[in-house]
Amino acid sequence: MSRRCELTGKGPMSGNNVSHAKNRTRRRFLPNLQDVTLMSDVLGRSFKLKISNAALRTVDHRGGLDAFMAKAKDAELSDDALKIKKEIAKATAA
Repeated sequence: MSRRCELTGKGPMSGNNVSHAKNRTRRRFLPNLQDVTLMSDVLGRSFKLKISNAALRTVDHRGGLDAFMAKAKDAELSDDALKIKKEIAKATAA
């Protein structure tokens, strides 16, 4: 189970915890991942994805999963999301 967003590719970052005395210890900043079910209007079915809250807001802003996938770069998407994108593209072309 990777801690990576399936739509944006956002993953853990690293940095420092800094105390009041300026002591620095390494830490990880994990993305806020959620298990969500998104509906595709073109395909008429839903998909379960593990995405970040920021990606969920972006999907809503762009007008749904189909519009998001149309603009998404292939390098950022996971393997499952890439299959969904190709299905949506095939259905809209037909």
